[in-house]
Amino acid sequence: MDNIISLLIGRDAGLFDSDIRAFEQLLDERVAHASFLVIGGAGTIGQAVSKEIFKRSPKKLHVVDISENNLVELVRDIRSSYGYIEGEFKTYALDAGSLEFKALLDTQTGYDYVLNLSALKHVRSEKDPYTLMRMVDVNITNTERTIQYALDKSAHKYFCVSTDKAANPVNMMGASKRIMEFFLAYYSREINISTARFANVAFSDGSLLHGFNQRLFKGQPIVAPDDVRRYFVTPTESGQLCLMSCLLGENLDTFFPKLSDKLHLISFAEIAEKYLNYKGFQVYRCDNEDEARELATTLPQQGLWPCYFSSSDTTGEKDFEEFFTAEEILDTDRFNSIGVIKNSTEVADKELTKVAWFRDEVLRLRARGHWSKTDIVDVFEQMLPNFKHKDTGKYLDGKM
Repeated sequence: MDNIISLLIGRDAGLFDSDIRAFEQLLDERVAHASFLVIGGAGTIGQAVSKEIFKRSPKKLHVVDISENNLVELVRDIRSSYGYIEGEFKTYALDAGSLEFKALLDTQTGYDYVLNLSALKHVRSEKDPYTLMRMVDVNITNTERTIQYALDKSAHKYFCVSTDKAANPVNMMGASKRIMEFFLAYYSREINISTARFANVAFSDGSLLHGFNQRLFKGQPIVAPDDVRRYFVTPTESGQLCLMSCLLGENLDTFFPKLSDKLHLISFAEIAEKYLNYKGFQVYRCDNEDEARELATTLPQQGLWPCYFSSSDTTGEKDFEEFFTAEEILDTDRFNSIGVIKNSTEVADKELTKVAWFRDEVLRLRARGHWSKTDIVDVFEQMLPNFKHKDTGKYLDGKM
């Protein structure tokens, strides 16, 4: 599947192949002598990371996720691809914030590495104050909670995935991940922590590209913006970058993919056309949603697929993508295709009061039992003075 995805996003080789080859022996040795807890391990990135760990034969690999169905698919995928290992491999359909999860940890002697891949990743999640507060809980509060679990179990390392949208964020999802990075800095004085920022994961669960599969399966038109260009990595590449950061990153390192001729901007409309061509169809451009819906019942029989490509006008769309800011210190020499943002624990000392203040403000809003989107945005903007929230009043749920 990754080979097909690579072709659709315009690549003929894996982005991190040279670095994986260069550090393969070290990665294998570190995994083989360690135990792992992967939280949120049944999402697209979580599954990719879990498979990268499993195929290197860890002593123990426990995967936790709230999606029972996705965990089933992870097990089937691993058994079909790699078979079995001598070490312990178990999955648990649990919420990482639940009593049951804590009870599980109480029965374990500990983990060498704790990886947190759980996240609310959609820009559309900021459309209402209730889902937005859950984003705060999952992306920030749950990070603090799982770091504490790692500390309680004397883990060697904690890894948590971030996003390119945390660099100069314009939407609440990106801002939540930037604030999460402050929490990572805060706790880096007590445990080694690393993270990764990377581009959109092509065809990940719930993404627009994943939606292309669903639309074809259901005989529905494809809709995509033609003015939004993004960087994409494959699911396997996302797992490789996370594993490299977890096992090779120093305290507070943030790994990101270097820009190169392999990693280039491509529009959703371009990918839609390549995707349809791969599936044996030609694009038929429609003028509006109504026309696209109507033609979906007749055009496919003619080898044409109705598509509506339009400009983007929804909340939270960033005009361009970036993996780091001008103020961040970079190491671009250690790896061939991976850059590293070198953060210092001095950041943690400066941000101590900010982290405590943010935690208290969120607790205050939750204890009140009601809050508005404006309440949460205000807290975010005080936490991130340079945060320029881009709200057009239009959201993706209002589109096809």
